[in-house]
Amino acid sequence: MSKVLAGIVAAMLLAGCSGPPITTTARSTTPTASPSSQAPAARQPAPQESAVPLEAAFERTINQVLPSIVQITTEDGLGSGIVYDSAGHILTNAHVVGTAKTMNVTLATGSKPHDARLVKSFGGGDLAVIKVDDPKGLTPARFGDSSKLRVGQMVLAMGNPLGLSGSVTQGIVSALGRTVTEPQDPDSPGATITGAIQTSAAINPGNSGGGLVDLSGQVIGIPTLAATDRDLGGGAAPGIGFAIPSNTATDIAAQIIRNGKVTNSHRAALGIRGSTLIGDDSQPAGVAVAKVDKGSAAAKAGIEPGDVIISLNGRKTSTMAALAEALSALQPGQKAKVGVVRLDGSTTTITVTLGVLPGD
Repeated sequence: MSKVLAGIVAAMLLAGCSGPPITTTARSTTPTASPSSQAPAARQPAPQESAVPLEAAFERTINQVLPSIVQITTEDGLGSGIVYDSAGHILTNAHVVGTAKTMNVTLATGSKPHDARLVKSFGGGDLAVIKVDDPKGLTPARFGDSSKLRVGQMVLAMGNPLGLSGSVTQGIVSALGRTVTEPQDPDSPGATITGAIQTSAAINPGNSGGGLVDLSGQVIGIPTLAATDRDLGGGAAPGIGFAIPSNTATDIAAQIIRNGKVTNSHRAALGIRGSTLIGDDSQPAGVAVAKVDKGSAAAKAGIEPGDVIISLNGRKTSTMAALAEALSALQPGQKAKVGVVRLDGSTTTITVTLGVLPGD
């Protein structure tokens, strides 16, 4: 997490991309617009009566949901969260919490700080649950069914961007079923998010962990990433943000609250720890296996430290992110063919029965 702001992650768009690579980060910034040298052509204002119902829907939704949005402040920065239940559990992103065990929570609509503690983080899915000591005055949100979302549906993003408490931005559901990944670093758990909601609602630093809301007042996603474009020097790619679907978020939250940890991530795993290997041409050449978890799928199949994983089911895995993305398309229990380069330089293919990503 940043020393100033929470919501620091970077990710690469995998599905439906074309042209130069696009990366995503919750630290995207909005460039200052230059004034136009030409006055825009005069347009007839829309009839007031056609705008009022939509405005009323926005106002109604904001009034319903904003009391459930909170600001989470740790020693390292701030982010957003959503009141999950009347017991004081709050759902947020793991990267908002970072390594903090205690934090302060204030309502987006204004309140005295509530002391809160971490219940559990699930770094693999960039989700976490915290709990306030005194839930008095907290309003639980209503969570919707994200499987029923439609492209083009209007949504609002609510949170605390740049520390501006209780901010709201508007957009649409731009696409569904995206896969985005976050590179692992001290501020990011390195999560791979599957089934992500792409939205045009602006997501800025501090929005992470807040609510993506439909116009019926239901939370249908957790804003997590905003896009940047490498060709723009890491500058913002306007109108491209990503949210974790509410069905995923509430499933993980329920497991944490019930069991104190994630017992079933529903995600496939090899069970290795490694890093991207850079080849002689200074390009990524595979995943160097540093450790194989005891009893894991990789251990049972004979993958060893020192091996370099170069493919999964024929798909090249030149980086850790690529390997995580390839695994995200598979299910626990499935068999997968893993291409491996051994220490002696020989290449082999190993069949692995995939395990379950642990709920760290």
